[in-house]
Amino acid sequence: MGTRIIKCPECGTINKNTDYCTFCNALISDTKKREIKAIKVKEALIREEKHKLENPSLAERLKKHPFFLYRVFGWVLYSAIMVVSAIGAGLAWFIAMVAAG
Repeated sequence: MGTRIIKCPECGTINKNTDYCTFCNALISDTKKREIKAIKVKEALIREEKHKLENPSLAERLKKHPFFLYRVFGWVLYSAIMVVSAIGAGLAWFIAMVAAG
């Protein structure tokens, strides 16, 4: 690997083969910045999935309720949502096919 000469965007110091500025200690390496950003994105996705698992929708909570009438209502609500979604998807597909000619 050759010599990497990078100018610090913070203070303007010229640095050789370092990830951090020798004068102001700012991060100047693009590969390190990408790694840090990838870690942050992965952590955000993990937080989002944990939130989804800890806070289910109303229909999901009702489907698991101990009282059978609430459980039946949850299944009916879930089924209605699925039917409406299927009709909407079919309608969107039909409109796309008609527009495509």
